[in-house]
Amino acid sequence: MDDTVITESDLLFKVNQIICLEYQYTCLYGEVIQLVHQRGLCWFRPICITLSDLNSNQNVDSPRLINLQSCSDLLWPIILFRPALDTEVISFLPKLNNDSDEFLVHKKYSRQYLNKFIQQVWQANKDKF
Repeated sequence: MDDTVITESDLLFKVNQIICLEYQYTCLYGEVIQLVHQRGLCWFRPICITLSDLNSNQNVDSPRLINLQSCSDLLWPIILFRPALDTEVISFLPKLNNDSDEFLVHKKYSRQYLNKFIQQVWQANKDKF
């Protein structure tokens, strides 16, 4: 008999689906590679981070975009994610391949932003690890 425990949140995700991890005014979007149901983990490939800077004149609908397509995959608790909506993803996906976009953060800083974001989320959610 299979000892796999499938929670309600697991049923929301499928392989290749785009998911979002939100923390404060930042969203990490990634693609589901595999779900590890026994451990409640999601192996995902980061796509990008969107930063909404509420202290500037920048419109919240036009967050800064950090391309993470060259970053490493991550294994994180499923419970921290939500499904990404088509309407939120469709606005930034075309910009990821356009280096001249004014909101795109230079690729050489992408790993630094990802590491900082991951540390912040981990610090705020230690109980889920």
